Amino acid sequence: MQIEERVRELVTEKISDRTDLFIVRIKMNNSGLLEILMDGDNGIAIEDCVQISRHVGFHLEEEDVIDRAYRLEVSSPGIDAPLLLHRQYQKNIGRNVRINSLEGEKREGKLIAVNDKSVVIEEVKKEKGKKAVIQEAQIPLDNITEIKVLISFK
Repeated sequence: MQIEERVRELVTEKISDRTDLFIVRIKMNNSGLLEILMDGDNGIAIEDCVQISRHVGFHLEEEDVIDRAYRLEVSSPGIDAPLLLHRQYQKNIGRNVRINSLEGEKREGKLIAVNDKSVVIEEVKKEKGKKAVIQEAQIPLDNITEIKVLISFK
């Protein structure tokens, strides 16, 4: 069994009573960093990350799963991290996002809807000499290379 698979089992076991929490990504890097990215429908508390880290770390040591030195890191995705999962899109409805497309186009707008095939954003379109207009745009998921939440300090 691969390390990531066993870690996914351990995390799933630990959060089985917490339907609000979910795994974003588990990755064992060549540098020895075992990275577990977690999130929640309402965010994730540091204490939750600590509990997951203790549970996973204990079992990995007990079972001797990793045969070299490693560092375990459990955290939430950074504020500037791209959204990777449909569940993260849902959680961020109502927030402003930047979407990069396969063609290299960048679009910004408020994320207003998500389904299995696309996202819908409200974009502000401004033509020279005319008043800005808010338009809805539906963007197919298979045309998106990255979605990031735009941070506002207003």
